[in-house]
Amino acid sequence: MPAPSADIATLPFEQAMQELEEIVAALEKSSVSLDESVKLYERGEALKKRCDALLAQAEARIEKITLGENGAPKGVAPLDVE
Repeated sequence: MPAPSADIATLPFEQAMQELEEIVAALEKSSVSLDESVKLYERGEALKKRCDALLAQAEARIEKITLGENGAPKGVAPLDVE
């Protein structure tokens, strides 16, 4: 598992997700002390927020193709994000 001091705000999505999966696995095995479990849980929450933010940014960049009256593509528009 990466060092706890790794700055979460700079992690790419894939690395944050991998670390989050490792934390979940460690917590499920109950192989760490209560104090360590709390620290892992807190880091996991921060990693989850980072992943959520990166996914929201990716969704905002996705565009949909717009069609003209004749059905031919005429350009792109932002995807409707709910």
